Amino acid sequence: MEFELNFAPVFASYELLLQGAWMTIQLSASAMAIGLVLAVLGAWAKTSGPNFLRGVVSGYVEIIRNTPFLVQIFFIYFGLPSLGLKLDPYSAALLAMVINVGAYATEIIRAGIESIHKGQLEAGYALGLKPRQNFRYVVLKPALRTVYPALTSQFIFLMLTSSVVSVISAGDLTAVGSTIGSQTFASFEVYFVITAMYFVMSIGFSSLFSVIERAAFRYPSNR
Repeated sequence: MEFELNFAPVFASYELLLQGAWMTIQLSASAMAIGLVLAVLGAWAKTSGPNFLRGVVSGYVEIIRNTPFLVQIFFIYFGLPSLGLKLDPYSAALLAMVINVGAYATEIIRAGIESIHKGQLEAGYALGLKPRQNFRYVVLKPALRTVYPALTSQFIFLMLTSSVVSVISAGDLTAVGSTIGSQTFASFEVYFVITAMYFVMSIGFSSLFSVIERAAFRYPSNR
């Protein structure tokens, strides 16, 4: 039995694939932005917050890092309605991604904060900076510069992991591809194209992160 590649049914559905890719980009970018804010707050709590808050954040991080992402999605989408909180697939997917990346990024940023020498903190206080100002201007930016490569790698991994949200029909690229594959029976061709699209999106995010790094974390040039 001979197998012939037939990409025609896949290309005929290119608009649906582009819509799915755009949904993936929207989900990933939103989760990255919100997750970064959550991670900064979590890292601050773990390094400078009161003991109670440190315990809460530590518990959150450990729970998320030691449970499967798929189970987290199911808990949010299927479990929360039992408590009276029902979310649509997009909102549930976004919430799951934010909570997930927030936990991992919290530990990454925490490591960056703890790499800052205490002498820099003392210098900040000596200049009259308040604790919040010291954290923002003396600690946070150098810490983010240090962990930026690890942080962006985690964000790229989040974008690739977002394919899991297709299990709740969130309308992402993988969900659209599964629908097209079941309708056209061109599974190999569909997933070949989807793989290429994820690769292109990963390269795109990596290029964007490189631009952000040069703009936000470059050292002043000597004159």
